[in-house]
Amino acid sequence: MRRLLVFNNITLDGYFTDTNNDMSWAHKNADEEWNKFTSENASQGGLLLFGRKTYDLMVSFWPTKQAYEMMPTVAEGMNNLPKVVFSRTMEKATWNNTRLVKDNMVEEVRRMKSEPGDNMVIMGSGTIVSQLTQEHLIDEYQFVVHPLVLGSGRTLFEGVKDQLPLKLINSRAFGNGNVLLSYLSE
Repeated sequence: MRRLLVFNNITLDGYFTDTNNDMSWAHKNADEEWNKFTSENASQGGLLLFGRKTYDLMVSFWPTKQAYEMMPTVAEGMNNLPKVVFSRTMEKATWNNTRLVKDNMVEEVRRMKSEPGDNMVIMGSGTIVSQLTQEHLIDEYQFVVHPLVLGSGRTLFEGVKDQLPLKLINSRAFGNGNVLLSYLSE
């Protein structure tokens, strides 16, 4: 049975995007240690899950020459891993190895979790995270907390009505000030 993980960058005040859905702040304090971690993380495999907004951001960057020059290992993983995008409005997913799911996201995720295979990872996609959190379908949350306060933006848990008890299973501080926190759903 597959596990479903969330991997997201957030600020100290809990936002994963600013009010304009911009996440570029998450890539501004990279150093050698951080780049090594992201390369290792990207090479772990799995099935990537996105909402339409995150998919649009990812597909606009990762298949580009600039992405391969800046982060070749990450670009290789992002472009070659299997992906699912959930969208009611998209007509077609054009990114390599991407399947479009237009309806019944919760049921589709339940089905995919019951299959054998690699873990599934949601990146960005706050609406997807909050919906699947409310349905208790996410097994692990991995947050990279950046030493930055945005003041406003979007949280990953907008619309979640129930308390979400989590158990800390790992933490790691990086020299650039980022802190990785990994939690299991209880």
